[in-house]
Amino acid sequence: MALELNVDGHPVFAATGGRDFDPALPTIIFIHGASMNRTVWSAQARYFAHRGHAVLAVDLPGHGNSGGPLLETISDIADWIVRMMDAAGVKTAVLAGHSMGSLPVLEIAARYPDRIVRIVMLGISIPMLVADALLDNAEANNHAAYDMVNIWGHSKVAQIGGNKAPGIWVTGGGLRLLERGGDGVLHNDMKACNDYTTGLEAAAKVTCPATLILGDGDMMTPPRRAGDLMAALPDAKMIVLKDCGHMMMSEQPNETLDALIAALA
Repeated sequence: MALELNVDGHPVFAATGGRDFDPALPTIIFIHGASMNRTVWSAQARYFAHRGHAVLAVDLPGHGNSGGPLLETISDIADWIVRMMDAAGVKTAVLAGHSMGSLPVLEIAARYPDRIVRIVMLGISIPMLVADALLDNAEANNHAAYDMVNIWGHSKVAQIGGNKAPGIWVTGGGLRLLERGGDGVLHNDMKACNDYTTGLEAAAKVTCPATLILGDGDMMTPPRRAGDLMAALPDAKMIVLKDCGHMMMSEQPNETLDALIAALA
């Protein structure tokens, strides 16, 4: 099931986890990463939607089924998410974001404290710097950019195979997901991450509880780079998933869900 909204005159698509969306319920909003879409949250959205929550796993503008121009900065994405909440009739929410999506979650919690109950940031580092080779290939729409993200984004365990769900090819599915983003999307999103320089200042302003969920095999946002962010957040905890890379929702969907359940307990 899905909710179709209109934000800034453009159609916005959000999955609701298989339940009708009721903004009167405690709401969780899931924000995807660079060149991705709402589908990365399928398992987690369905779990919470069937256990007393209203869920929105949203496609950001220019991603998935949502229209409108791409948003070029993390600040723009944060402001857009708040406008999307208004369009959906959501007064307050828990926000969960992965990778690029974790950065506007942090920014919203700092700038709109009265709208946010709790935040969960998966696969985050501050700053979230992007290699020049990746930015250059993404700008040129070279397929090598997708390959870089896919290789760096998955742990060695995931690249060997043997997923717990029979028939699932984690790295193949990850590559196709990135490709579906289309020309220009990966570069736009990666540049937004690379240009975001005020994360620690934002973290110091966050008043709600925050949880970081990280993979110990993550080559893109490794746990060792989370120290400054943990120190800046007034009320934070960290959950580290064993033998897991950056693409934790596909590599370890059950463990990621368990971590989200613990974060929201």
